[in-house]
Amino acid sequence: MATAEKNENVRAVGRALEILLAFTPQDFELSPSELLKRVDLSRPTLYRLLYTLEEHGFLVSVGEPQRFRLGPSVARMAHVWTSSLDLAAVADPVLRRIWQATGETVAMFLPQRELRLCVAELPSPQPLNFKRGVGYTERIVRGATGRAILAYMNASADELRTYAQGTGINPKELEADLAQTRKRGWASSHSELISGAVGVAVPFFDRHGAVAGSIGVFGPEVRLNGQRLKQITRLLQEEGGSLSAMLGFGSGDTRTP
Repeated sequence: MATAEKNENVRAVGRALEILLAFTPQDFELSPSELLKRVDLSRPTLYRLLYTLEEHGFLVSVGEPQRFRLGPSVARMAHVWTSSLDLAAVADPVLRRIWQATGETVAMFLPQRELRLCVAELPSPQPLNFKRGVGYTERIVRGATGRAILAYMNASADELRTYAQGTGINPKELEADLAQTRKRGWASSHSELISGAVGVAVPFFDRHGAVAGSIGVFGPEVRLNGQRLKQITRLLQEEGGSLSAMLGFGSGDTRTP
C-alpha cells in the first residue's frame, strides 16, 4: 500500500473517532447537520463515514429526518472495557499526583456492603505517618473514606442503623454527618480510628453515576490542619473528579452525581 493511501486511511480512522466522540450523554442523538458543527468534515465525507460506522454497528440511524445515535458495537466495547477494568491500575496516576503534591499517605477504598476495602495505598515517606495497607477493611460508617462512600449510597434509615450497629455511632448523628458530606463533597475524620490522625476523603463515581469508591489522604494533625488541609481537600476534589471522568462519569463533578 502506498504511503499516501496509508496516510489517508489513518486520517479516515481519526475522523471516524471524532464523529463517535461528538456524542455525549446530553447529545446522544445527532443529525448530520449537528455533527457537521462538531467535526471539521465536508458533507460527503461525513456521510461516507456515517454509513461506514453504521455498517459496522458503531452507529444506528433513527427517525425522519434522519438522526444518528451510538450503536451496539460501542456497547460491546464498553462491556469489554468495564469487564477488564482494574480500578487500582486506572487510578494509579491520580493517586500518585496526590501523593507527590501532599507527601502524605494516599489510599483508595471500594465499598463491600457494610465494609470498605483498601485496594491501593501509597504510604507517606515522612517518618511520622499513618497507613493500613492494601487489603485492610473497616466498617463503612467509620472514617472519612467510609463516609465519603456511604453518603452517596442512598442507604435507608434502617440500613444506616444496621451499618452502625456495634460501632457506638448514633444513627441520627450519622445521617446528619452524611448530609453534610453530600453538601460539601468531602468527608473528614479527626482521631477517629487512630489517635492524632486526620483523614479527608472524596468519593468518585462510575459511568452510571453510582458511587464507586473513595480516595483519602491521611496524616498527623500537626501537619494536616488549617490552610494545608483546605489545599489538600481542594486537590482531592479535583482529582476525584478526574478519576470519575476516567471511569465515564459525564460531568466529573463528585458532588452532584
